[in-house]
Amino acid sequence: MSWNFAEPEIKQHIETAEYGIEKESLRVTPDGRLAQTPHPFFQSNIDRDFCENQVEIISSVHDNAASLFEELEALHRTVNQRLFQMNELLWPFSNPPIVESQEEIPIARFDGELKERESYRRYLANKYGKAKMLYSGIHFNFSFSDVLLRSAFRLSEEDDFRRFKDGVYTELARKLLRSTWLIVYLTASSPTADGSFLRLSGMTDADRYRFASFRCSEVGYWNDFLPILDFSDISAYADSIRRYIDAGLLYAASELYYPLRLKPRGKNSLDALKENGVNHIELRCLDINPLSTVGLFEEDIRFIHLLMLRLMGAEDTPADEREQRAAITNIRSAALFNDAQTKIIYSGRRVNIRKAAAEALEDIERFAEEHAPSFLPAVAFQKGKLSGWRYADFIRGCFKDYISDGLKLAEEYRGQKCACCSGYAPAKKR
Repeated sequence: MSWNFAEPEIKQHIETAEYGIEKESLRVTPDGRLAQTPHPFFQSNIDRDFCENQVEIISSVHDNAASLFEELEALHRTVNQRLFQMNELLWPFSNPPIVESQEEIPIARFDGELKERESYRRYLANKYGKAKMLYSGIHFNFSFSDVLLRSAFRLSEEDDFRRFKDGVYTELARKLLRSTWLIVYLTASSPTADGSFLRLSGMTDADRYRFASFRCSEVGYWNDFLPILDFSDISAYADSIRRYIDAGLLYAASELYYPLRLKPRGKNSLDALKENGVNHIELRCLDINPLSTVGLFEEDIRFIHLLMLRLMGAEDTPADEREQRAAITNIRSAALFNDAQTKIIYSGRRVNIRKAAAEALEDIERFAEEHAPSFLPAVAFQKGKLSGWRYADFIRGCFKDYISDGLKLAEEYRGQKCACCSGYAPAKKR
């Protein structure tokens, strides 16, 4: 089903897409501890996830990255203004602040018809432990525009648009899974943690500097087994998840801690997915980037969009169990800090991850030069990370005292500025 981007009808709409962001953060006190106050927001786009002291900012759906970031900035202003009144701060890292006991992690409280959400979180706490649930990150929801999908459909041999669209996203999912290591490598931005969290999580002090991204690493947000999914079509995908639920390994589809998910519009259920088809793909491997006031840069979102396009122009192969295991291993390897010694499986060979990233970026750049030149600045931004500007390297040097420097940065967030990133090249406006 690979798309021919030389076709004028596709090329005309190549940049059209829809974006959405869900960003988790923790509320903290001025001394760097988890806030113990009830969730203070009562609006649909500012919620909480696992624990009561976690804020989840949920954007609307946007057809361009610029408007998405404008909304994220506005939502962060709302959150910071309320937290200022409460003498609290929004923690700017994926890894938590000082946390010395499970009692400091209150499970999110829900009432009435939503009470089942609280029961589900108690189940997660018993199964995985509360500490792991403190990892905060960003979920990026992406869909190709309807006009682009219909243009590709008219040029295909498919006679049913719904089946075609589902096929596009299952193909994208199996291709993207193989390339998620590149996204993790280029966006990992949680290269240190507080000793209290290490102890509570059963890690040692030696683990403090092992990772560029804790939550994407072997100690991060994963199920206690490796799910093997069937990406051959949407029914097979949903059924492969259902088998783990029926076997008692998962409570529901929402417990699938996987780098990406295929999701329907509205309620996230396997029945809705099979009945209504895929609405978007959710990428779940982005850290909160403390170099940005909203936790991520526009160039990274633009690059991921370009990567999705490049993958739809690439040759497709089935994602069997061996390939899925290799893809997950690559992702966990990409989360390591020492990229000089890290190797992954790339193009059928074992190669240094920095070298693999350079080769992948060259390929993506050639695609952009030919089909989507407006994305070239986003590629150049990524290539700069291979020349000493990888987020994890800069952040570790910038934040020597994790708690003290994190609190100073959280104070800067209140003013919607980030002085720490003024030394990050190239300079960013967000």
